[in-house]
Amino acid sequence: MNQVAQTYLVYEITGSTAMLGVITLASTAPILILSLFGGAVADRFPKKQLILVSHAGFVFIYLGCAVADITGYLSLAHPESWWVLLVSGLLMGTMIALSMPARGAIIPEIVDRERLMNAVSLNIMGMSFFQMTIPVIAGYIIGSFGYGTVFFIMAGLNVAAIVFNSFLPKIPPRPVVNKNVLIDIKEGFKYILGNRTIMLVVLFFIFSVLLVNPLQMLMPVFAKDILKVGVEGQGTLMSLMGAGSIAVSLLLASFPSRRRGLTLLISNICMGVSMVIFAFSDMWPLSMVMMVLIGIGRIGADACGNTLIQTYTDPAILGRVNSIVMVSFGLGGSGSLIIGVLAETIGAPWSLGLFAVILIFTSLSAIVFLPGLRKLE
Repeated sequence: MNQVAQTYLVYEITGSTAMLGVITLASTAPILILSLFGGAVADRFPKKQLILVSHAGFVFIYLGCAVADITGYLSLAHPESWWVLLVSGLLMGTMIALSMPARGAIIPEIVDRERLMNAVSLNIMGMSFFQMTIPVIAGYIIGSFGYGTVFFIMAGLNVAAIVFNSFLPKIPPRPVVNKNVLIDIKEGFKYILGNRTIMLVVLFFIFSVLLVNPLQMLMPVFAKDILKVGVEGQGTLMSLMGAGSIAVSLLLASFPSRRRGLTLLISNICMGVSMVIFAFSDMWPLSMVMMVLIGIGRIGADACGNTLIQTYTDPAILGRVNSIVMVSFGLGGSGSLIIGVLAETIGAPWSLGLFAVILIFTSLSAIVFLPGLRKLE
């Protein structure tokens, strides 16, 4: 919901893909900088409390955006008002950076190891369900009632998240040997660099996010200027991506955990091919089909990548490893800035197509030249 509201509002106010990239970078920069500390914090403090605090922060951020909108400041009449979205993006990125490692690390603590793939897939399926339903609803709410209503709804949803997460079991953090956070972070990097399996998965995870995440940032350009479907159409496209995600999540949750390395690579190829076709399509039905396929590829890659990391990582250091994985989302903001500036020069279709071709080539190369990654179970 926030993705639809924020990106379309930025593009509506500024009309610039470069500014879309700047705002996206602002929301991911804290993830790049602070997520490493978030992992160390996740290994030291109760993960449940970190999750609850982050949702409380989101409530206040969305309420601030809602007030800015209903007062008329956050609008096309005030082109300088984009700074509100810049600041809110920075604050949201900070909340995500400090809480996401805890979200990832809490799953193995409450789920048996042999059911981990199923649990991860079901967790992603839940998120995919909301990605399937919420964006299209957000698009029509914005079209009918304005952005302020969406911001108020998101604040309410985070209040609900606080209530539901309060029922999570209280699990004390594992004892830590070191008391220095920087030493903990260093140990996280040392662990990854010393474990070839984890290193390959993490590197591929980062590379995939760097190339795929900019698609959502460019969505207002395709919805408004190329497909001519407006904010409602953008919401529909993003919901279709969620529909593809939830379909493959059901399959992954049902099947045994086998050939996850190969599935990761094939999922990336599926995403890349679908992105190329979407980038150069001006036909609404074809674009909708491609978004479903992109969602299928993305969730396949995310589920397999996350499960491989959680399966092959020592639980005592999993929070720090997850925080390093979170760096990939910060780098995704860098990719968004690059593609935003590039789109100002050669256009959004060619920019997105270029990123997709790089993803396809890299994944095919990994299948051929990295059998260790391809053969992971």
